[in-house]
Amino acid sequence: MYQALYRKWRPKTFDDVIGQPHVTETLKRQLVTDRISHAYLFVGTRGTGKTSCAKILAKAVNCEDLQDGNPCNVCPACVGIESGGILDVEELDAASNNGVDHVRALRDEAVFTPAVVRKRVYIVDEVHMLSTAAFNALLKILEEPPVHLMFILATTEAHKVPATILSRCQRYAFRRVGASDIAGRLQFVAGQEGLQLEPTAADMLALLADGSMRDALALLDQCSADQTIDVPLVQRFLGLAGTTETANLLAATAVGDVKTALEIVNTLYYAGKDMGALLGELSALLRDILLTRIAPNGAENLLGGGFDRETIDHFAHLPPERLNLALTQTIDAQAALGRTANRKLAVELCVIHLCQPELSGDVGALQARVAQLEQRVDSGVPVAATIERITKSEESKTAQSAPPTADLPPWETKDETDNSKGGLAVPEAPSVAPVPAEVPPAPVAEVSFWKQVLSRAQGELDGSTYTILGDSKEVSGVLDGSVLGIYIDNDFTRLMVETKDVLETLQRAATAQHGNPVVIKIHVGAPPVSAEATSKLDALTQKGFDNIIIK
Repeated sequence: MYQALYRKWRPKTFDDVIGQPHVTETLKRQLVTDRISHAYLFVGTRGTGKTSCAKILAKAVNCEDLQDGNPCNVCPACVGIESGGILDVEELDAASNNGVDHVRALRDEAVFTPAVVRKRVYIVDEVHMLSTAAFNALLKILEEPPVHLMFILATTEAHKVPATILSRCQRYAFRRVGASDIAGRLQFVAGQEGLQLEPTAADMLALLADGSMRDALALLDQCSADQTIDVPLVQRFLGLAGTTETANLLAATAVGDVKTALEIVNTLYYAGKDMGALLGELSALLRDILLTRIAPNGAENLLGGGFDRETIDHFAHLPPERLNLALTQTIDAQAALGRTANRKLAVELCVIHLCQPELSGDVGALQARVAQLEQRVDSGVPVAATIERITKSEESKTAQSAPPTADLPPWETKDETDNSKGGLAVPEAPSVAPVPAEVPPAPVAEVSFWKQVLSRAQGELDGSTYTILGDSKEVSGVLDGSVLGIYIDNDFTRLMVETKDVLETLQRAATAQHGNPVVIKIHVGAPPVSAEATSKLDALTQKGFDNIIIK
């Protein structure tokens, strides 16, 4: 029967434990000098060897032939404890046995001398899960235990263990295992298992394990379907985007190319890549780039190692303010993935904010924009040219939002060249520009009312929402009696606008502007053709002017 690698290669002696010499050497000296304590507390993150060291210590205190502080693993005591056949050594899970009754039962049986070995040992895993009453029941026997009794407590959250328990135990802190130590152990295990593990793949697995030897072995087990394990295989099996795609995504966001960035996300999503892993890789790259910008002299020792220096230096032109904002947005989006039903949409929204920081509307976005303008000025772009581009952009937006006058009928067009004649203005050309019948412009009154509503609500809306609502190409408002219809171009924009706070703010502003209660209704698509515009068009066609062409 196949056994998982992390179980098969679990350490059997203190010398087999990876990355914890400060713990193993101390315990070995205590065993050799026979200075064993009655209670130990092992503290550390997952996969660092707490439970493994507890089992090794339980074997060592009962071993009949101790080998320089290590259990021999061949005597009846070591073999029986390893197989679980000796009941004097018991491993308890405090997560499922956390009640006071369980601890009372343990306390009642602990007073009996062991039947087979010298020491009765209780290994309590995740001890912080015990209830307050259970801790109180454990306290007395932990304070004055019988000579034959030993407790080994293990926890990942030492701050949840009462101080009365902590003061009665010898505490050992287990560190995260270094990436180089994990990679070396993986190479050894792969060789023993007949697998060809490339060094670059071993380094990638070590980084993904995040200091946990157990996680690293589990990842190796997952990738062991093929005899040769390389970086592309690890990326394919673990659903990773890879350094190249991550760098391409960051490059697209750096220049504000929303289309390319969203295409990369869409391709990775349908290729089966995990969206959380994508944001994790992106945040790791942003972290390394930010460190090289703010600490160029000492950053080499702080880099994560997932990306080469050439890739990091490619983004050295990005200002630290922009990098800090992008890293914050990416981390926040990654944390929010567990609370959203549509993970792809959350990542797309994060990518849009990375491409256009002004949409986030916070102080960090403003600082990033100012830093970007300062960088352009420092690189030689004249300030006047920048102001001229901004002015032209604002003029074009104003021209697009103003109602077109060329579409008005001739009898409503005033003669600007000769006002004294009082008649109709005679056009120089015999034909009139074609009138688009599908989507005519909204009446001027409706457009001005929507702008006045936005002006009233500007102070209560965040910057990104106000920018979206003010974009006449995507959002328009039409007042019909006491109903303000908001017509939105697409579903993506509707999800960003149709929230309780935004709708309540718009309703208050519309009511204040109209003077009477106004109801807000959201629609997807273009606004309907107004009756006034239709009647004027019909009247124009019924006149029968020979010099007017209607297409």
